[in-house]
Amino acid sequence: MVLEQDLSLVNKVNRLLRWGHWFTFFNVLLALPVTLSFFLADPLPPDAIGWIYLVLNWLGHTAFICLLFFIVTIFPVSLIFPSQRHVRGVAALLASCGLVALIFDAYVYHSLGYHAGSASWEQTVDLLRQQVVTNLRNFILITLSVGLLLLAIELLCSNFCWKKIERLKRSGIGAPALLLLLGSFVCSHLLHIWADATEISSITRQDNTLPLSYPATARTVLNRYQIISTRSTDTQQQSWLQQATTILQPVQLSCSAAPQAAPLDVWLVEQLSDEQLQLLQLQNFKTLPQHLAPRDPQLALTNLLHAQLAQIPPTQAPDWFKQIPAGYLQFDADSHWQQQLPWLATQKPAAAAVRIHLRQDANLLTAELKQRSADQQLLVIELAGRGERFALAPAKIFFHWPELRQQRYNQVSQHLDLIPTLLGYAGCYNQQAWVGENWLASSQNARLNVIGNEIYAFRKDKMLLVQADGQYSVWSAGTFVPLEQKPDLPLLTDALNRLAIAATAR
Repeated sequence: MVLEQDLSLVNKVNRLLRWGHWFTFFNVLLALPVTLSFFLADPLPPDAIGWIYLVLNWLGHTAFICLLFFIVTIFPVSLIFPSQRHVRGVAALLASCGLVALIFDAYVYHSLGYHAGSASWEQTVDLLRQQVVTNLRNFILITLSVGLLLLAIELLCSNFCWKKIERLKRSGIGAPALLLLLGSFVCSHLLHIWADATEISSITRQDNTLPLSYPATARTVLNRYQIISTRSTDTQQQSWLQQATTILQPVQLSCSAAPQAAPLDVWLVEQLSDEQLQLLQLQNFKTLPQHLAPRDPQLALTNLLHAQLAQIPPTQAPDWFKQIPAGYLQFDADSHWQQQLPWLATQKPAAAAVRIHLRQDANLLTAELKQRSADQQLLVIELAGRGERFALAPAKIFFHWPELRQQRYNQVSQHLDLIPTLLGYAGCYNQQAWVGENWLASSQNARLNVIGNEIYAFRKDKMLLVQADGQYSVWSAGTFVPLEQKPDLPLLTDALNRLAIAATAR
C-alpha cells in the first residue's frame, strides 16, 4: 500500500515536471517578441556575423531566461505542493508576473539605455514616478489590461499543456525545439568567445542588450556607443567620441517678447585677488560648492561662451550670439578682449537684462565690488580651473543672485552651464537640448564633459572618469578623493546619451 502511494506521488511529480517543460516552452514563445524589442532599442548590427549572433543570442538567451525562471519559481512549487490544480494556477500567476517584469525592463531599457536593477533603482523609480504623475489613469489601465491579458493567456497555456501532454509528446515538436534553443545558446556563447578574442565589435556591442546576459562594464558601454575602436588597424574609421567633440551642437533660440528679468552683471576674471575674495566674503556672496572648469584656458573659454564641447577658434562667434535679440544679453569688453574675440566688436552698445564683463584690468572689478548697492545682482567666475590632477579642475564662482540662492544647488556645476543659465534667466531657450544645465531649472540629470580622450560624468558628488580604452576611476567631485567603487554604469550611460544627442543632432 505504501509502495502504491509512493508510485502515485512519483507519477504526479513526473507528470507535473513534463507539464512544466511544455509550459516553459510556450512561455519562451511568449517572451520572444518582448526580448526582440531590446535589440530594437540599439543600432542594428552592420554586418552578417552580427546578425547571426543577434538571432542566436535572441533565441538561446530567451530560452535560458524562461528556463531559469521555471527552475527558480515553478519547479520548487511543483515539488513542495504537487497538487495539479494549485500548481497550474500558481504557475500561470508567476509566469504572468515574470512577463510583466520583462516588459517593464524593456520599457526601462528603451527609455534609459540600461536595465532595471539595484544599480539603477533611483533612475528606474524616477521614470516610474514620471509615468504615475503625468499619466496615472492610463498607467493603471494599461498595466491592469496587460497583466490580465497575460494571466488569461498563461491560464490557457497551463491547462492546454496539462490536458494535451501526450499529444504534444507525440507531435515531434519537443526534440527539434530543444535542439534549436539549446544549439542557439551554445553557438551564441562560442561566437562571443571568438568575437571577444578577435575584437569583433558588432558582436561584443550586444553584450548586455538582454537582461541577465554578460555583465556590463565601462568598456562594453563605450563599445556600445562606438567610442572604442575595436580594430586597431582600421585607420579610416573616425571614433564616435572624436565626432561628438568636433560637431557643434545646434542652437535654435526662442525668446520671449521682451526680457522681464532684473539686471544681472557677470564678471569673468582670470584669477580673483585676495582683496576681491575678501570683499566677496564680506558682502555675503555665496558659492557653488563643486564648480569645475577645463584647465586649458582656450577650452575653458569655449565651454564658457559657446556652451559647446568642441574647441572652437576664438574668431568664431557662438551660434546663440548670432540669434539673440537686443536687450537680452550684452557684452562689455575692452580692446584686449575684442582682439582675442573679434566678434565682440560687432555688437552695438545697449542696455540688457544680463551684462557680461570681460575686462583685463582687475581693478575694475574691485571698484565694482566696493561701489555696488546691497541689492545689485552679481556673478563672478574665474575663467579656467586650477589644479594638477585632471584636465578638469575647480574654479571659483561667487554670486549674489536670489534666484540661484533659492535653488540650493548641490550638483556639480560647470562652465558649460553658464550660457544656458543666463539665456534662460533673460527669457531665451534653446529648442535643442544643451550639453550643459540651467542652474535655475535644476535636474538630477548626469553631467558630462569630454576633454581629449577622457570622459567625465558627474552625479551629485560622484565623478566617473573613463578613458577611451575603457579604463575608469571613481572620485569625489568635491574633494577629488578616490572612491573605491565599481563604475556607475547608469551614470555613464546617461552621460553618453547626452553626448549622443550632441553628436547626432546634425
